[in-house]
Amino acid sequence: MSKWGKRKEYSNDSEGDSESLVKKKTKNKFVPDDSGAIDICELSRNRKVSVRMWQGKVYVDIREFYMKDGKQMPGKKGISLSVDQWEVLRNHIDEVDKEIP
Repeated sequence: MSKWGKRKEYSNDSEGDSESLVKKKTKNKFVPDDSGAIDICELSRNRKVSVRMWQGKVYVDIREFYMKDGKQMPGKKGISLSVDQWEVLRNHIDEVDKEIP
């Protein structure tokens, strides 16, 4: 835990005349939404690029996977880029290519 304590998220409860704050519990862990995942390509045996929906937003996901109980699961190692971040990266691909010998 940080020296400032745990982060709390609140939302307005629209029921009734008074505005009360209701505490929400959220986890900041990557939880895949298997129903919206589209595998784009396999970079290696354990690395994949996919496009998926997570918490209502679209992400380009570059991630390592591992096997658990015969099922391939996403690991901690990886990055999920928002659409805006993906566009920035995509616009700089030529610059990256020029730097690779």
